[in-house]
Amino acid sequence: MADDLSGAVVNVRRAVPRTRVPRTGIVALGALLLVLGAVGCGKKAPSVTPGTGDADRILFERGAEALNEKKWFTAREYFRQVVDGYPQSPYRSDSKLGLGDTYLGEGTTQAYVLAVNEFQEFLTFYPTHPRADYGQYKLAMCHFRQMAKAERDQTESKAAIAEFEVFLERYPQSPLRDDARAKLRQARDRLSDSEFKVGLFYYRARWYPGAIDRLQSVLKADPEYTNRDGAYYYLGESLIKMGRQAEALPWLDRLVQEFSQSEYLEEARLRVAELKAAIPTPTPNPSPPPTS
Repeated sequence: MADDLSGAVVNVRRAVPRTRVPRTGIVALGALLLVLGAVGCGKKAPSVTPGTGDADRILFERGAEALNEKKWFTAREYFRQVVDGYPQSPYRSDSKLGLGDTYLGEGTTQAYVLAVNEFQEFLTFYPTHPRADYGQYKLAMCHFRQMAKAERDQTESKAAIAEFEVFLERYPQSPLRDDARAKLRQARDRLSDSEFKVGLFYYRARWYPGAIDRLQSVLKADPEYTNRDGAYYYLGESLIKMGRQAEALPWLDRLVQEFSQSEYLEEARLRVAELKAAIPTPTPNPSPPPTS
């Protein structure tokens, strides 16, 4: 603390002109020195003594330990020293990933932005790195963690989908692929839920053309949509309201065929039976009279 304080004094003296300082200025200067001294005695960035053998390795290992303990700030400072101070270190690339992980772990809006930057830079500088799949996966997770509810803006859901698709295309053999597929499905469901709710709103507002258009778009864009039973049902009902029973039947029948459990299942079965009963049975052509 004394060394830090004396250094602060020297810097301040050099910055102050050699003129008589009023008493109020002396008081202010004293207050400044007290603040600087307090800062010097406060939290310091962790470090390793310069010249220590394998300093980059020691910094990285300490950063990894702090990361595992969820000490985001401490881990970040260790990793930052490796990245900034040891450009040729074999630990630099993993430290870059570690920086991204500290921001992702912190979980604030600003931290997510910084995490995206770290993972993007890693992929730019180390595209063939053995852990490039991890970097791409975590980049997707930065957007996944920020996905809004279905009723709100879906920009982050779209970004997560795009990054998970890149991951699955580039790293089909990655051990993270199953988790990436599951997360991709969740992101797509979030986006489809958002579109479905718009269609449902139109249905309840009795604007059936809008409901038909939106629900058909959902099913076309995401045929594996987890909650597509609702889309089938309200699309079929909207078509019926528009007098397009023949078009409604296949959608309701899909619901019956694809889902063994659904809140819409019993009503869909009844509606399918009604629609099929209303279809006129074709009359067979009479046999021609025998010729003599």
